Amino acid sequence: MDVYNVTADAETFTCNAYLATGDRPTIVDPGSMAGVVDVIREYSDEVDAVVLTHQHGDHVAELDAVLDAFDAELYAYAAHPRRTDALADGDTLQVGDESFEVVYTPGHADDHVSLLSESTLFSGDVVVHNDGAFEYGSFGRTDNPGQSRERLIESIREILDRLPEGVEHMYSGHGGVFHGDVRDVVETALERAEKREPKYD
Repeated sequence: MDVYNVTADAETFTCNAYLATGDRPTIVDPGSMAGVVDVIREYSDEVDAVVLTHQHGDHVAELDAVLDAFDAELYAYAAHPRRTDALADGDTLQVGDESFEVVYTPGHADDHVSLLSESTLFSGDVVVHNDGAFEYGSFGRTDNPGQSRERLIESIREILDRLPEGVEHMYSGHGGVFHGDVRDVVETALERAEKREPKYD
């Protein structure tokens, strides 16, 4: 399965939007970059599904454009007018060529989910590799209303509890893609989150 960050060249603020190609071409978070549909079409003529890790604006601003262009099914944890399939903790779904388990991971957002396969973690904004605050293991911000550091810590622990051995690819909502020992990166993020210190000055 090949995964492409289709918002990598964005000049405005957006999340990383990922296209996973294969038997079931899937977008994980369409992002907020105008023109993302054109970039997706550089890699695939079809998108069968869109999966939302959560519904913050930087993750969903271009959702309607992507759904209209590809007539894809929409998977989301929280209600959405265009949702075709509701996600729940423990569900399985195919993304690209792989089967993923849905892990409910609130804290950064009440509707946040992460996706786990035998090789790959789509972590949304719960865990990131690097984001300007930390290198090699950071975590989503929890300083806005409705967010919770304690719930985020529990979510990171849940990912570690359910993370298969040998996961080597992590695609997060912000920062760079990581290939290597994903468990070590997630453990580092947990250690930093557990210090309860502000992420940003």
